[in-house]
Parts: sequence; C-alpha cells; structure tokens
Amino acid sequence: MRRSEFLRAVEAEFGGRSSSLVNDLVLTQLSSRTAADALEAGVPPRDIWLALCAETDVPTERRHGAGRLEPRQH
Repeated sequence: MRRSEFLRAVEAEFGGRSSSLVNDLVLTQLSSRTAADALEAGVPPRDIWLALCAETDVPTERRHGAGRLEPRQH
C-alpha cells in the first residue's frame, strides 16, 4: 500500500472524520502514535491502515484492497 492509497482508503472509510482520525487518534498498535506521526516516522502505510482499522473496529472485509484505484477500462 502506498501513502496515496492509504489516504484514499481513510477518506473512503471515514469521510469527513478522516483528517481528525489521521492527526488526532492515538493508535496503540503503533507505539501510541497517530497515523500522521507514524507516516512521518516511516511506518509502512499498510501497517498504519490495519492499526487504524483495528482501533476503529472497521470490519475485516473492508480492510483489504482499500485505497486502490479501479483498473482503467480500455
């Protein structure tokens, strides 16, 4: 997962709350850092996404493949 995919996934899942969750929610799985702090520290975006999902009880079926763009239609 790339950083851009992470940000798309967060926006798609949380909408208007996405910015505050990324910047304010402390994620216990990431040494009590926010998602923004973890990104800055070089934590892989996929690990951050999964920690955010766990912390906010996102159902498992919505965690995998999130943030990917649909393949282009030819």
